[in-house]
Amino acid sequence: MLRYLARRLLVLALTMVAASIVIFLLMSVVPGDPAQFMMGMNADPAALAALRAELGLDRPLLVRYLEWVGGLMIGDFGQSYTYRVPVSQLILDRIGLSLPLAFLALLLSIVIAIPAALFAAQRHNRAGDISVMGLSQIGIAVPNFWFAMLLVLLFSVTLRWFSAGGFPSWEAGFVPAMKALTLPAIALALPQASILARVLRSALLETLGEDYIRTARAKGLSRGQALRRHAFRNALIPVLTIIGLQFSFLLAGAIIIENVFFLPGLGRLVFQGITQRDLIVVQSVVILLVFAVTLVTFLVDIAYALIDPRLRRGTL
Repeated sequence: MLRYLARRLLVLALTMVAASIVIFLLMSVVPGDPAQFMMGMNADPAALAALRAELGLDRPLLVRYLEWVGGLMIGDFGQSYTYRVPVSQLILDRIGLSLPLAFLALLLSIVIAIPAALFAAQRHNRAGDISVMGLSQIGIAVPNFWFAMLLVLLFSVTLRWFSAGGFPSWEAGFVPAMKALTLPAIALALPQASILARVLRSALLETLGEDYIRTARAKGLSRGQALRRHAFRNALIPVLTIIGLQFSFLLAGAIIIENVFFLPGLGRLVFQGITQRDLIVVQSVVILLVFAVTLVTFLVDIAYALIDPRLRRGTL
């Protein structure tokens, strides 16, 4: 188990090094000068040069990269070109919304998907199975931003149960904050629940064909009992992969939903950084999201090893 853990940690470290190089180089070749954007097209060349020196944009590429990575190692993400405050402060202000939103959407996805998949697998090729698979296909096909607007029209404009957007902050209370996150979380969870339900159903049906399931059935267990007691755990390995990827997507890919609901999260911060050419904000938030994705993948690999003893022994 320790050798397996060490290998996965090495992969995580190498992934982060490669990602930091790629992200920094991409941000360096993006068209547009942040100093020029801040001062305008008719800025005085001397003032422009002074601002570039102040922002560190006149230093060699390698020096800027090493300074940025060195700062990341101690939690210093640099200073925003636009807001003139530490990027870490901007991230801390926004991650308090993005993380709960991602967790809530993932929880809703799991709560919807697992019962639906069990229901469908237990009724394979019958009306219940066909209905669940048809609904899941619709859930995958419907764009989540369009579904979000339907939710706003129904629950905000017509029924007035929820606000149409914005976030009152956690200081306003837990209930108002969660109420503001409910519709965005549902909009994010729908396609993820549909994908997860289809993957889990397929894994369950594949597991039901194994010899040990037939043995369990021969001992008197019903199809549903064999499904819940034996097939479910062994079908979790592909599901864990999907859950890990879904959390990463929900954390990093909620830009459109955050803009639909005017939520001040990490996705909206990246969008604002791109439009304002605040490249230090963009590259710092992106590397943070890459780290989150890589860390989730690492944790999923550890979960694999806990579920499948062959990985702990190194026989796979």
